Amino acid sequence: MAVEGELFSQSDWRKSIISQIQKRNKDENHKFHDLILFHNRLFDNWTALRHENLQLTIQNEKLRVEGSGSGGSANETKISILEQKLLNQQEELTELHKRRGEKAQLINDLKDSLKEKEKQISELEERLAGSSSECNRFRAEIEMYNVNRKNLEDLNLHVKDELHALQLEFVHLEAKLRKTQDENARLLEKLMKYKTKDAEKMNEENENFLSDIFKFVTRHRNAKMQKEIEDAVKEPRGLSPEQVFNMPISSAIPKKPILKFDAHDGEVDAVKWSPVDRLVATGGGDRKVKLWDVSNGILEPRGILLGSNRGVMSVDFDSTGTVILGASSDQATRVWTVADQRLRHTLTGHSDKVMAAKFIGEATKVVTGSYDRTLKIWDLRGRACQHTKFAGSSCNDLVTSDGSGSTIISGHFDKKIRFWDTRTESLENVVQLNGKITSLDISKDGRFLLACVRDDTLRIIDLRKSNTLLHTLSEDGLKISCDWARAVFSSDAKQVAVGSSDGSVFVLETTTNKVEVVLKDEHKAAVTAVAWHPYANFIASVGRNRQAVVWADL
Repeated sequence: MAVEGELFSQSDWRKSIISQIQKRNKDENHKFHDLILFHNRLFDNWTALRHENLQLTIQNEKLRVEGSGSGGSANETKISILEQKLLNQQEELTELHKRRGEKAQLINDLKDSLKEKEKQISELEERLAGSSSECNRFRAEIEMYNVNRKNLEDLNLHVKDELHALQLEFVHLEAKLRKTQDENARLLEKLMKYKTKDAEKMNEENENFLSDIFKFVTRHRNAKMQKEIEDAVKEPRGLSPEQVFNMPISSAIPKKPILKFDAHDGEVDAVKWSPVDRLVATGGGDRKVKLWDVSNGILEPRGILLGSNRGVMSVDFDSTGTVILGASSDQATRVWTVADQRLRHTLTGHSDKVMAAKFIGEATKVVTGSYDRTLKIWDLRGRACQHTKFAGSSCNDLVTSDGSGSTIISGHFDKKIRFWDTRTESLENVVQLNGKITSLDISKDGRFLLACVRDDTLRIIDLRKSNTLLHTLSEDGLKISCDWARAVFSSDAKQVAVGSSDGSVFVLETTTNKVEVVLKDEHKAAVTAVAWHPYANFIASVGRNRQAVVWADL
């Protein structure tokens, strides 16, 4: 503080500046003083010489008058001497005038220089005044900073005390956490046993569900088939009873809407059936995932899964139907449990919106695809990203080709389908198509891959024959609605369903490209996604008009 007081002492810097100004004035005045004295001496000499010249002129006139009167040669000699003396005096006077003019000019120049110096002194005084006020301000700020520093030191001491207390509490909680983790492991083992029993019970209930819920559908279908067989027997086509009995029976196609409801507040981009339960899940632009129970032909809302900060682009159930994924435009993927509808995990790491998320084999691993041109594989047990695969193009959808999840297939904006081996870092294979890939789906037996392409076509690829392109499906009036439009296989992979921009749902036969049915007049806007029930002929479709429709074979 003594050093700061010395640096900012007002008397010191004021005395220093005043002494410098006085010294400069002394130097300048001394120079002008000698010049003025010299000028005064010249002026006095000039006055004396002028007076002497005047006296000589008078004497010269007198002598001339006297000389003209007497005519003596002596006078003439004196006159010539005086004239010569007068001439010399005049030359000296002229020289003095000249030197006087030069000195006067020098004086003027020095006066101008003096004015300039005075102006500089005035500016310096103004700057000095400003510096003085700024110095006072800095002094006040230094005082304030000193007070703040002391307050911060006190606060820091208090925080250190709290940190020490928190560290002690952390050690205690860490020990408690380890104890809880051990207990959780034991409970998890018990839970897995209960889950196994619940799965067996659920399978039994599912069988009852399929027999009871769809009983009227099955009865109607059997009656229809029976009538077709009877008509075939009656027709005179020369078929034997054995041939009639062995006639192939085609699976029924959903043709009529049984449920229509507003699923979300805005656009609906995702739909998925539960593999074991009576639920259909939808995801929309209102940042929600909703669960709907459609058993017995009656719609019952089963819950709303919250947590997303932007629209949900994809949903997926695990193989047991107990956990559900939601990929969101907020660059994250979330995991909920269906039973209690609680948010269990939030997977963050992508730098752009996540378009697809799927379980890999078991419910503890997830793969996600994003517009940031990467695929990420996550371990839910560690809540961390295990691998990142750089595709080089935005990913719109992905699937896994087997139960173990060893191969991941992704569809991209650059019109390519990429095949990845999760056991290695390399890219296995690439299939080039003629348009952006909007969605992928794989048949139950893992043999066929369905790719929905932005050029208004569907491509079927045989995965067991070196990814050979088998069929290209298209139809007049079928217009793929967006870059993330979802198409799906039927449960037996004999048909595919896809939505169109005019609000229709096209069901096409996979081998002949025949249109089985066009489901229309229910959606009033483009259809973005469809889902086929894994064990029954039900189709759920969603679109941009916030509506969802469930179609059945009635």
